[in-house]
Amino acid sequence: MKYLLVIVIALAILWLWRKSRRSGTQASHQTPPAKPAQPPGVITEIVACGICQVHLPRAEALAGPGGLYCCVAHRQQAGG
Repeated sequence: MKYLLVIVIALAILWLWRKSRRSGTQASHQTPPAKPAQPPGVITEIVACGICQVHLPRAEALAGPGGLYCCVAHRQQAGG
């Protein structure tokens, strides 16, 4: 009977310890989930950089002389 009581107390302490750890990690991560840039199902046009040919969304591309570019350095390299 004595051993059963010790096991029950040990399990209760373990349960309380795990519960406090779980609630502590949830409290530290209370930031809301990031919203997607566009709702699901919306098609984004993908374009290629005029210098390195890397593909990126048109909304992130930089317009310059002769096309679209992935960064300012490539736009300047193209003459703009």
